[in-house]
Amino acid sequence: MSEQTQRARWRVVMVAGLVALGLLATAGLPLLWAQLAEDTDPRFAGLRWQFTRIRYDAHNAASFRARYWSDSWAIDGPAAEQNLSRRLRSVTAIDVGEPTVVRIEDPELFNHPWVYFVEPGTLRLKDAEVPILREFLLRGGTAVMDDFHGDLELENVATEMKRVFPERSIISLPPTHPIFSCFYQIDGYPQVPGLGSFFAGRTWEKGGITAELKAIEDDNGRAMVLMNWNTDMGDGWEWSNAEQYPGYIQHTAQAYRMMINEVIYTLTH
Repeated sequence: MSEQTQRARWRVVMVAGLVALGLLATAGLPLLWAQLAEDTDPRFAGLRWQFTRIRYDAHNAASFRARYWSDSWAIDGPAAEQNLSRRLRSVTAIDVGEPTVVRIEDPELFNHPWVYFVEPGTLRLKDAEVPILREFLLRGGTAVMDDFHGDLELENVATEMKRVFPERSIISLPPTHPIFSCFYQIDGYPQVPGLGSFFAGRTWEKGGITAELKAIEDDNGRAMVLMNWNTDMGDGWEWSNAEQYPGYIQHTAQAYRMMINEVIYTLTH
């Protein structure tokens, strides 16, 4: 299948329903920042989206599992994707599918144009996965990487992405980038603390003091890899319903706003 055909197929999939971008105030999303849309924007008509988590191999799988009682690819799931999917349904009329998990080598990958890697600081791509991921992204797919912190984990992500795109660089997206205004107006990139950092009274971990939204762009300037660095969006979604942590709601709100913008950008660029 040609790149043009694949792109067309995905666009048909993503514009197969009806959307009206009327934002609603829901639990944990105060009206303070939920701006109601007065008119339906025809550019967004018919969008569809599904949270697709990538199951990958980690370079430190045994030690990570011993420490966290989980594989790194599965962290925060399934609550994180379930909550984000429900929230996206509640603030838009986007047709949101049920969350799923795939491997890069699964032929089903190309039916899921938006994929999510959590804890990519532990990522180690198989040799066979490298050309598949490259083709997936160049055909119009988007990969989101979340919950990695500090220079060492960024270096691991950069090394793995250099295998996929040796000719492309990782850049930082400034607040003037369309991703910060395509749905919510967001003035700066938020640092969402993991719950452990929140309990410790800080927003950062592993030396990652400053949060940045990094990206790898295609030839047309589309951010095809989005990297949530020095922030933990997944914890923000996972713990958004935890009434025992009322002080965490402010971070939950930021995590939802930023990721909804990332999704809308993906669907419209």
